[in-house]
Amino acid sequence: MVSTIVFAQYKISGKVLSATDSLPISDCTVLLNDNKSYRLTNYSGEFEFSDLSPGRYRILVKNFSFMQNIIEVTITDKPVYQPIYLTVGSRTLSEVVIKSKKTDFGFSHMHSVENLGIYEGKKTEVIIPDQLVANLATNNARQVYSRVAGLNIWENDGAGIQLSIGGRGLDPNRTSNFNVRQNGYDISADALGYPESYYTPPIEAVKQIQIVRGAASLQYGTQFGGLLNFIMKRPAINKAIEITARQSVGSYGFYNAFTSASGTLNKLSYYTFFQYKTGNGWRGNSNFDNYTGYANVNYQFTESTKLGLDITHMNYLAKQPGGLSDDMFKKNPMQTNRERNWFDVKWNLFALHFDHKFDRSNEINVRFFGLYASRYTVGFRENRVETPDNDLKARDLIKGDFKNFGMETRFLKRYTTGKSSSVFLIGGRYYHGFNHSVQGFGSKGKDADFNYLDQNNLILNDYRFPNTNVSIFTENIFRLSNKFSIVPGLRYEQINTKAVGFYAGRIPSIDDNSIELGNRTNEVRSNKRHFILGGIGLSYLPSRNINVYGNVSQNYRSITFSDMRITNPSADIDPNMTDEKGHSIDIGIRSEETLLYSFDVSAFYLNYNNRIGEFQTYDNQDRVIRRRTNIGQAVILGLESYAEADVIQLLHKTNTNWSGVVFANTAFIKSEYRRSEITAIKGKEVEFVPGINLKSGLRISHKNLKGSLQYTYLSDQYSDATNAADGGFSGVVGLIPSYTIMDLGLSYQFKRFKLEGNINNLTDEHYFTRRATGYPGPGIIPSDNRTFYLTLQVKI
Repeated sequence: MVSTIVFAQYKISGKVLSATDSLPISDCTVLLNDNKSYRLTNYSGEFEFSDLSPGRYRILVKNFSFMQNIIEVTITDKPVYQPIYLTVGSRTLSEVVIKSKKTDFGFSHMHSVENLGIYEGKKTEVIIPDQLVANLATNNARQVYSRVAGLNIWENDGAGIQLSIGGRGLDPNRTSNFNVRQNGYDISADALGYPESYYTPPIEAVKQIQIVRGAASLQYGTQFGGLLNFIMKRPAINKAIEITARQSVGSYGFYNAFTSASGTLNKLSYYTFFQYKTGNGWRGNSNFDNYTGYANVNYQFTESTKLGLDITHMNYLAKQPGGLSDDMFKKNPMQTNRERNWFDVKWNLFALHFDHKFDRSNEINVRFFGLYASRYTVGFRENRVETPDNDLKARDLIKGDFKNFGMETRFLKRYTTGKSSSVFLIGGRYYHGFNHSVQGFGSKGKDADFNYLDQNNLILNDYRFPNTNVSIFTENIFRLSNKFSIVPGLRYEQINTKAVGFYAGRIPSIDDNSIELGNRTNEVRSNKRHFILGGIGLSYLPSRNINVYGNVSQNYRSITFSDMRITNPSADIDPNMTDEKGHSIDIGIRSEETLLYSFDVSAFYLNYNNRIGEFQTYDNQDRVIRRRTNIGQAVILGLESYAEADVIQLLHKTNTNWSGVVFANTAFIKSEYRRSEITAIKGKEVEFVPGINLKSGLRISHKNLKGSLQYTYLSDQYSDATNAADGGFSGVVGLIPSYTIMDLGLSYQFKRFKLEGNINNLTDEHYFTRRATGYPGPGIIPSDNRTFYLTLQVKI
C-alpha cells in the first residue's frame, strides 16, 4: 500500500479560455514549475501534463495577445482538471505598443461574453467611432450607422441633437423601439411609459456603440428593436491628465466646441467632457443652442473591486420651423411659416456602478441609476400646415417632467462540465418611473415662453403616470463541443402602470381666437400584468474565423399611457389600446475577428401582434384625421447583409502603407399586415419599411491621411398603415419617396493634431425621411441640403 502511494502518477490537464467571451485560446505557452516543462495549447485551448507525482505545482500561461496568468494547483489522490482564463491586455516592446483589437473598419460584433452579458447566438453589431471617417461633430447618423444593416434613419435636424433610428419596420421616432442605454443604464424618458430618447451622447465622446437585435429582450427588457448601448470613452491610463480639444465649424452658422479631460491617479481614474453646440439650421426658424456635460469617476479598491460614478447633464433650446405639405415641399423645401415654435429639453442622469470579481470564474455588477428631466414644447400647430402663423392665437403648450430610478444586478459564473466550458448569467431589475404631463394654452407671443395663459382654467389635460417594473432574467451558454453551443434564456416581467388625471375638451366658438373649455373629466386607470418571455440561441464555429448563429426570442412592448391623452388637432388616439406582443427569429453567418475582411449575412422574421399604428379616417365633422390604435398583426421578414474588405491589403503581397476598404450594407425587406379588423389595412405593407435599404462606400488611406465616400439609397416607404400616397393638406401621412445621398469625408493626423473635413449630401439632393405627426411638425420635415464642416482636434 505504501509503495502504491509513493509511486502513483497523475496528470494535470485543462483548457485556456478568454476571460472576455470564454472562447478557447490556441497556441498558448503553458509552463509547469518555472520552465521545467511546457506545452502549447491546441485549437481547442487544451493542454495536458502527465506522469506527475502528488504535490503543489505552479502553472504559468502566456500568449502574445493576452495578459499572462499564474495559478497554483495541488495533486492529492486524483487527476486535476483546471480551466485558466486570460484577460486581453497590452504589452510595450521598445516604443511599439501592441494591443488587442477587433478590426480597423470601425465596425465589428460583440464577444460571446462581454461586460457581464451573454451575446453568443445573437445578432450584434459594434460601431467604433474613432475608426470612422465621418462627421462626428453633428452625430451624423447616416455616416455613423452606415455599417448597421437595415436601419431606417429619420433626420430631424442637421446638428444631430436627437437620434431617431428604427429597423425592421419599427417606428424610428426618437429611437423609442430600442432599449437605449449609456454605459449599461437607461437614458430614455421612461423605459415603460415614455421610452423616447431626447438625449443622445455626443459621438465625439463615445468609445463604442453596441447594438443587439430582438434577442436582447431577454436580458434588457421588452423592446422589439433590441438594445442600443453607448459606451463612453474610458480614462487615460499612465497619465495624470490628457486633454482633447475639438473645434468645428460648418454651414449655416454651425459651431461645435468639444473638450475632454481624462487621467489616472493611483487608484482614482476619471473621464469628463463638455460640449457646446450652436447653429441656425438650413431652414429659417431653426436656430439652436445645446450644452452637454459628463463626468465618470472610478476608484479601484483592489484588483477585483471597483466603484464608479457617472453624471450627465444636457440642455438645449431649439426653434422649430414646422412641417410642410407635399405642395410646399415641391415648391421650396427651405420655406417655413412657423416662427413661434420652440422646444426645450433638460436632461440629468446619474449612475453608480459596483463591480467585483470573487475569483476568475465568478463576478457581479450592481448598478443604481436615475433620471431627472423635462421636455417642454410650445407652438402653433394647425392640421393644415399651409395655414400662416397667427399671432392672435394662443399657442399649444405641453410640459413633460420625468423622474425615475432603478437598480440592476448581474451575476456571471464560468464553469466546466467535463471538458466543456459554460457560462451562467442571472440578474434582476427594479425600476420606478414617474411622469407628469400637462397640456394647455400658452402665450400668444413669439418668444420661448413656457408659461400657461391660465394655469387653473385653460388646461386641456393633466396626468401623472407612476409605474413600476420588477424583472428577473437568466441565460446560460451550454457548450456541447468546442464548436457548438446552445444558449437558452428566460425573463420574468411584472409591470404596473397607472394614469391619474383629467382631460377637458375645447368648446367651438365663432371667434376662433377665443378659448372656452368644457367640464373636466377625471380619470384613473391601472394596468398590472406579469408574464414570462423565453428564447433560445445557437452558435456553431465551423472554423475559428467563421460563426453560424441563430436565435428565437419572444418580444413585448408596453403601451405608453403618456401618449394617450395628448390633444393633437391632426390625430385621434384610441384610449383602449393594448400591449404589443410577438417574437423574432434571426439566422446568419459572420466572420470572427479578422483584420482584412469582415462580413455578416443574416435572415430575420418578425411577428408583431397587436401592432400599434396609425391610419387615416374621418371624425364626426367629416374632417380627415389619423387614428392611433392596435391595427393588427404585422409580419416582417428580410435579408440583411454587411461585407467589408481591405482590397489593397488583400491583394498586396508585401507590407504597404496604403489601405483601400470597400463596404456594402444591404437589406431587402418584405412586410405585410396579415390580420386586421380594419379593411383598409389588411394585406397592406407595414409602414416605415423600405423594400431596399443600401449603404455602401470606399475608404482610401495612406499613413495618416484618410478619405471616405459613402452612398446611401432607400426605396419608397409608407408612413401609415393604409399606404396612403398623397399627403394632402396636412402632410402627416403619405409616401416617403426613395432617395439617394452621397457623403464625403477626409481626415489627416499630424502628431498631436488632427484635421477633419466633411461634405454631407454631396450632390445637393432635396429629400425628406419623415412625416411628423406632431412636433417638430406636423408635416414633412425636409432634410438638410449640401453642407460643409471642418474640425480641428488637438490632444495634449
